[in-house]
Amino acid sequence: MSHIAHMPRRLAGVYTSVELRHLRYFIAVAEERHITRAAARLNMQQPPLSQQIRALEQELGFELFRRHPKGVDLTAAGHRYLGQVRDILARLQAAAEEGARIAAGLEGTLSVCFTSSAAAHPLTSLAIRAYRKAYPGVSVRLEEGSAQAVTERMIEQQVDVGFLRAPVAEHPALAFHHLLDEPLLLVLPIDHPLLGHSPVDEAGMPAIALADLAQAPFILVRRPGAPGMYADLLDACRRAGFEAKVAFEVERMLTNVNLVAAGEGVSVVPASMQNLLAGSVRYCSLRDVQPPLVAPLTLVARMHQASPAACHFVELAKRLSRNRMAG
Repeated sequence: MSHIAHMPRRLAGVYTSVELRHLRYFIAVAEERHITRAAARLNMQQPPLSQQIRALEQELGFELFRRHPKGVDLTAAGHRYLGQVRDILARLQAAAEEGARIAAGLEGTLSVCFTSSAAAHPLTSLAIRAYRKAYPGVSVRLEEGSAQAVTERMIEQQVDVGFLRAPVAEHPALAFHHLLDEPLLLVLPIDHPLLGHSPVDEAGMPAIALADLAQAPFILVRRPGAPGMYADLLDACRRAGFEAKVAFEVERMLTNVNLVAAGEGVSVVPASMQNLLAGSVRYCSLRDVQPPLVAPLTLVARMHQASPAACHFVELAKRLSRNRMAG
């Protein structure tokens, strides 16, 4: 009769006392088919190993080996258990390796949220493309939203990093990394009267004096979406001697360019957007504006508890920005 007398109880139980070392002991004995050889392989003495194997069988509720003078042989149950144990250890090893890659930022997911105007700048797409190449094991998910939406999703930890222009609000959980500034350009309908007699700048672009827009209806992004550029423009208009007439406030910069093309007013956009609807609008530089109006590009990340993947993205984007400015 087997020395195992409580198998029915174990069939419904959870083997909480079985540890990884027991499984490794079992595999060594199964492969060596000899307790003494397995003990030598494990750098331990034979009696403790025999005791551990007996304890494992006791815990499981069935015999793993048949003992004989020349060593041990697996029982039918032991054969099946060996395959399962090898699979368990292989999966544990794979899980450990995957966890290590995620901890190193080499695998996992990265969600990037951006405003439409931030996405228009070449640095945004360059950073995403370079990141995909440098970290092919990380799945990159892209989302679009207003500057307010990007900030809120970052605060609520719905996305990992975000691109926007000027920060809409400070928050202790967020870090705002200023990547660069680019000029703000005036956008006029293709047939605007000012285009017929304006001088041109060094790049051959019409150069319009801000004071000449005193009667023009402005189409601007809503204050909550881009308060920095909005406020800077209104301040510049006041220094030029007039209060800007805001005809429309829109959610995104793509919309204001479309409204300008429809003849509803004038607007300003970052220089990187100057190819949008180029056949229906004219992009102009603003002269006699000091300090010059600029559009920043800002990368938003979490101040603390950022994922390794997000940390790598921030460092890569900042390095690309430094290289761009140096070049």
